[in-house]
Amino acid sequence: MSIATVRRICSRVYNVGETRVKILDAKRASEALTADDVRLLVKEKAIMITAAKAPSRAAARHKQARRHAGRRRGSGSKKGTGMSDKTKWIIKLRSQRKLLAAIKPTLKPGAFRKLYKMTKGNAFKTKHALSAYVKDNQLTLSTNGV
Repeated sequence: MSIATVRRICSRVYNVGETRVKILDAKRASEALTADDVRLLVKEKAIMITAAKAPSRAAARHKQARRHAGRRRGSGSKKGTGMSDKTKWIIKLRSQRKLLAAIKPTLKPGAFRKLYKMTKGNAFKTKHALSAYVKDNQLTLSTNGV
C-alpha cells in the first residue's frame, strides 16, 4: 500500500486528522495491507500519532493586555442590552427615597408624604430635581432649604 493510503487508514482507525499521523518507518508502512496491520505498526511505534494542538493563547494574552491598558472598552464593544428599564427605575426610586428619608426631619408636616407619593409617580427625574422642588416650594422648616 502507498504511504498516503496507510496514513488515511490510520487516521480513520484512530479518529484523528491525517496531519497528526507521522510515519517513522516508511518501508514497513508500505508493506501493511489491512487496518489491523496499521494498528500493529502503531503498537510497534513505526507509525506515531502526535498530540492534538490547542489554539494558541498568544492572541488572548495580547487582547487582555490591551484591555488592562483601557482599550476595547468603548460602547461599541459592549454586548447585551445593558440595564433593563425596571432596574433603572428601581435604582432611581431607591436613591430618591433615601434622600427623602435623610431630609425628613427638616420637612414641614405633610410634605414628606406628598413628596413620597410624587417620587412614586415619577414626578422627579433625578435627586437634584427633587431637591430643587423642595427648595422652590419652601417645604423645609429651616430658611436655607436643602
